[in-house]
Amino acid sequence: MGQSEGIVNKEHNPNIVGLFMAGAKKGFYLCAEIVTPALILAYVLVQFLTITGLMVIIGNLVAPLMAVFGLPGEAIVALIAAFFAKAAGVATVATMVETGQLTALQATILFPAVITMGTLLAGFVRVIIVAEVNEKWHNLLLFLPIFDAFISMWLMRVFLMMIGI
Repeated sequence: MGQSEGIVNKEHNPNIVGLFMAGAKKGFYLCAEIVTPALILAYVLVQFLTITGLMVIIGNLVAPLMAVFGLPGEAIVALIAAFFAKAAGVATVATMVETGQLTALQATILFPAVITMGTLLAGFVRVIIVAEVNEKWHNLLLFLPIFDAFISMWLMRVFLMMIGI
């Protein structure tokens, strides 16, 4: 029997407190490095678009499309934010609810779309471009999650109507 067989390696067999602390540390850094900047980005984006009047212009341009889903045109801003970062999309929805631009019902319709297409740009670059997928498929692979997001909004609206909300 070798000398190292009877020794417990603490690095590979941590106790529950060590596991908890490692997870807490990882969660803190995740929040500090990803979520907080996304929240700030979302807040600044919504405020910038509102103050400059661009929110109204964008909202008016896409209002007919968003009305199909029971949403105001301004809700497209949350999808644009989600395109860059899922947390930014979620934070944009939260900010719009807080400022009265969206109702809780509208946020419920919008939420699955934000999650479905969240961080699409970064994911596209990390997976499709790095994997060197044939360029003829790039447009389709970028469009599909956006299409899925719109389907999810429509399904959520239908579901909520079916249950009487």
